[in-house]
Amino acid sequence: MPGCALDRLNAAQDGAVEAALLACCGSRRWARRLATHRPYPDLPALLAAADEASYDLTPRDLTEALADESVAQHAPSGSRGPGSLAAHTALRAAHAAYESKFGHVFVVCLDGVPHEEVLGHVLAAIRARLDNDAETEREVAADELRRIARGRLAHLAAIRPHGT
Repeated sequence: MPGCALDRLNAAQDGAVEAALLACCGSRRWARRLATHRPYPDLPALLAAADEASYDLTPRDLTEALADESVAQHAPSGSRGPGSLAAHTALRAAHAAYESKFGHVFVVCLDGVPHEEVLGHVLAAIRARLDNDAETEREVAADELRRIARGRLAHLAAIRPHGT
């Protein structure tokens, strides 16, 4: 459909596309690669290219992407009421333990997790992943970043301009 977000993404200037793509994954090489391989005929083609680029992240690319995630990091809000203060305190402690052990921010894809379950899901995921060794955890974090980027790309490709 003419004027859809994917058409605009395909037609945009390289710098604008890279900036939009960097909001999906903070690796400059990943964003450049996706921008260079335009045009994409449809969303599945864009997502397949994003997956391929994600699987090809170097350790340096992954470090860059994880550092970008730490800038945008915010606590999940999935719970209010009795026990939520304790849960948020436990979450902050788990994040601190994770960052101390692995040297980067914790990332997890929350697509499909109901809002009221986010806090518990994140806390359980951090606790489970604290048992990983550094190499295993970088692989898990890379896969979570890939999944997060897919969701952000799908959202980006679905955004319609105001007034349409």
